[in-house]
Amino acid sequence: MDDKQILGHIDELIKTERALRGKLAAGELTSAEENAALESAEEQLDRYWDLLRQRRARREFGENPDEARERPAAEVEEYWQ
Repeated sequence: MDDKQILGHIDELIKTERALRGKLAAGELTSAEENAALESAEEQLDRYWDLLRQRRARREFGENPDEARERPAAEVEEYWQ
């Protein structure tokens, strides 16, 4: 997956996040439904941002960006703690 594809996924997840918040405001979702869906979208966003950062760092240091790999959500989420 190249940077453009990763950014495309990020863009779609941001749109999903906004749509979920809009549905909650319109009463089309319960808070529990929204929270579950948002949690999933946010995990995926974190993983894609991490992958993009890995690719950019590899490129910056003369390494092959295609060697960057998606990391498990549990590993990526640990960075914020």
